[in-house]
Amino acid sequence: MNQILLITDGCSNVGDSPVTAAAQALAEGISVNVIGVVDDGTIGEHGAREIAEIAKAGGGMSRIVSSRQLSRTMQMMTRMTVAGTIRQAVNLELKQLFGLESVGELPPSKRAEVVRVMDELEETSELRVALLIDTSASMKPKLHAVEEAVRDLALSLKARTGRSLVAVLHYPGVNSRIPCILDCAWTTDANRLPHLYARLRMQGATPTGPAILAAVDYYRETCGMINKEVAETPPKLAGDSSGVRSDYVV
Repeated sequence: MNQILLITDGCSNVGDSPVTAAAQALAEGISVNVIGVVDDGTIGEHGAREIAEIAKAGGGMSRIVSSRQLSRTMQMMTRMTVAGTIRQAVNLELKQLFGLESVGELPPSKRAEVVRVMDELEETSELRVALLIDTSASMKPKLHAVEEAVRDLALSLKARTGRSLVAVLHYPGVNSRIPCILDCAWTTDANRLPHLYARLRMQGATPTGPAILAAVDYYRETCGMINKEVAETPPKLAGDSSGVRSDYVV
């Protein structure tokens, strides 16, 4: 399962549309969640709309929160996206195999078994979360809270049974050809996560769209092409020789 978690406090103003970029990520099997961080004032109507549209195009969730709520929100969104993706995949398979719209339409005994398998997959499936962090000048007061939230997320994921990897990228990068920079490659070690304050870019450019595409490129380079149509070995349900198949990919 693969996610991009975008953390920002403003609107994109350079390069490709972040909504189009998020749709591209989803097409390649990567969901995009977005958190808008506000403390004083608001993120603005345009910023709030863009955040919601990016998440919708990327098959993910969006929230606008204060710095104090950031850590809890990151953990909640990551977990809920995993659960939602598995639920969606299982419902799709049930419809294809049996013509059912959801797990809720199964007989109680079978429903309980499917839910047990789904719960198990939430904890055991391998998870990768690429954190894409806006470090433009307006984020300066919030970056310490972002650093703490990133470490809290990495520590919380260690409680999962399945392997959980975190990578950190920030934007803006050096120029239009390098819209974002990799700060930390895939790791399970929270101590390896970087101090983002030093990455602060005192400039007006916010290339959110190009940065999302760069994060997708990083997935390709490190994980190969992610294809949602690739089927994996289906889990078998007790008393059901057909099983319920799922690709288990966000």
